[in-house]
Amino acid sequence: MEKWTKLMIRHGFHPENTETGITSQWLAQTFATLIQRHQHLHTISETDWMEALQQTAKQMVSHNHDIPGSETLVDPTKNELPLIQIDPYVRGIVRWLNMMHIYTFYSCDGEGVRPATIYFLDDLSAQQLAIIRACTPPHVRIRAEKRKVTLFYQRGHIDDLLTMAERLYNVWRNPELLMTYRLETFKHRLYSLLSINGKSGREAVVRQMLYRKLQQKTDWREIDDYGNLLAAVHCGNGPTILLSAHMDTVRPFSTKRTIIENGTVLNSSHGILGADDRAGIAVILEILDFIRHSRFKGTLKIAFTVEEEIGCLGSRHIDPTFLQDVDAAIVVDRRGMRDIVTSYAGIVPFCDDNYGRIFETAGALAGMPDWKMTPGGLSDAKVFSEFGIPAVNLSVGYQHEHTEFETLDYKATLETVMLLETVFENNMITKELFATCKG
Repeated sequence: MEKWTKLMIRHGFHPENTETGITSQWLAQTFATLIQRHQHLHTISETDWMEALQQTAKQMVSHNHDIPGSETLVDPTKNELPLIQIDPYVRGIVRWLNMMHIYTFYSCDGEGVRPATIYFLDDLSAQQLAIIRACTPPHVRIRAEKRKVTLFYQRGHIDDLLTMAERLYNVWRNPELLMTYRLETFKHRLYSLLSINGKSGREAVVRQMLYRKLQQKTDWREIDDYGNLLAAVHCGNGPTILLSAHMDTVRPFSTKRTIIENGTVLNSSHGILGADDRAGIAVILEILDFIRHSRFKGTLKIAFTVEEEIGCLGSRHIDPTFLQDVDAAIVVDRRGMRDIVTSYAGIVPFCDDNYGRIFETAGALAGMPDWKMTPGGLSDAKVFSEFGIPAVNLSVGYQHEHTEFETLDYKATLETVMLLETVFENNMITKELFATCKG
């Protein structure tokens, strides 16, 4: 992409000269100003380009009373989007969101001292929020509400918002890039989880980090007497579903290690990688980002357990009152890809096959028809089934766990997220099923 085209895109202008109305007039005046300054369009710096845009915008607004004021709320489905009055660092974000029919009516870039905010005409859907999250650069933190997104950029790095605009444009023109950006964002989340030690019995640091995250994402949370981190999100009337992963690793991470990438596969230069079960934790955090904007009706409970690696001790000590209203459990702690574990070694069932088939059906709906039921090993799923709760354990992409040869294909991990999103978005787990599952 040549520099001039990139500058146009980052600031919300269509690079193929198809602008109309006030936007077209504004661009023409800006081009004329640059020519007067003897600044060549294809070599101009981004700073000079922004300064020229702002200068001509002020001149036009002062001479044209038909241009709406900067605080005007706009319905872009009825009127031309007033790019000339949108703050410079969110102008591109707003333009390309609206081109994808994610309609905004007010925005502010924070002027380098406050977070940027964007307000939307309608509640954001889970799919729309997935686009926004995927296109948000790794060093920008996002807080999403029903009709508002807040973007927290690091001081001195407001240019990250322009990168976000560029990504949104790229996804608008080529939707297949959404998965590329989503993988990058998801990898950043995994790296942060893989940087915190927490062997069995010493999970305090990772637990406190997760507790802080749950404060923003859940309606209720607590650390129980045994050290498990429990939480709940209420999304209307429906089943109560438990999502679980364990916080402990079989050994501490080596202080000498680096994480090595080979495509979408990660491994550790020294010792274990720790994807068992930090991958499962990452899956649950993704679902928590998704769930309030989805069509899911019910209650989602979360259990981040301790001491799974030394006999599933944490899950065995969860207060039974936390579990008593749980209709079904989903554990995300299985090696490999596309496994739906429904029994221990084919001998001890975790659930009725009807429950397992829900995930096979969801896989097919999500374009992954090779998700299949299979027997497996010991996990918290077995413990939950002992409480009378139908449970499955889903693959999250790691291999050779507990060894220095451990790997994680984080694309497979993200595909587990997509499987669960399909289950929740379509309300595939229903109370009517549980009489059969528990029978």
